[in-house]
Amino acid sequence: MMLALFDLDGTLVNRQAALIDTVTALCRTHAFAQEVERWLLIELADRAYPSTFARLHTAFGLRGSPARLWQEYVDRMAAAVTCRAEVLIDLARLRAAGWTIGIVTNGASDIQRAKLTATGLADLVHGFAISGDLDIRKPDRRLFELVAARCGVSLAGGWMVGDNPAGDIGGGHQAGLRTIWLRGRPWPDGLLAAHHVVDDVMDAVTILLNEVWE
Repeated sequence: MMLALFDLDGTLVNRQAALIDTVTALCRTHAFAQEVERWLLIELADRAYPSTFARLHTAFGLRGSPARLWQEYVDRMAAAVTCRAEVLIDLARLRAAGWTIGIVTNGASDIQRAKLTATGLADLVHGFAISGDLDIRKPDRRLFELVAARCGVSLAGGWMVGDNPAGDIGGGHQAGLRTIWLRGRPWPDGLLAAHHVVDDVMDAVTILLNEVWE
């Protein structure tokens, strides 16, 4: 069985749209000032951790528990994030074609697991690895090895699909994987090019389905 690994945020799910909706709803519920909303959107732009809400609590002297705010953020984000139905269908087609599918993502364990469950991705893939589980982040090869092991296969001959040039594509290269990049972020100088470049994750699935197994 061939292995196809996917990034989560910005690849399989639209984190950015969910982030804006979540922060807006959270701030309205608690009647936070606009400066709090702006601060959160900046601080949470790339990734969210409980420590972010501890710093928010300190910076603005907010009432209540940072832990409770974090949990509310997790719950709201999981409810807001979506994986397009056609993407889920394509992943199911990939699995039916004999591929082993894994998800490898950076982020806090609780929020990433909540997203995977809420979108239905957790039940669709063979395994996943989250950086928060072991405090290891992409592009560290060990995170790729972990997800492969959880999927019951090796990395040999596998693929990595993602939108982050350094974490997904650079990490994929370090893990010996072939790579497919979802263009959008600036490409760093000196980084080895991806094997394929696409505009949509569904195009990546098409490439994999057309892959000739050796």
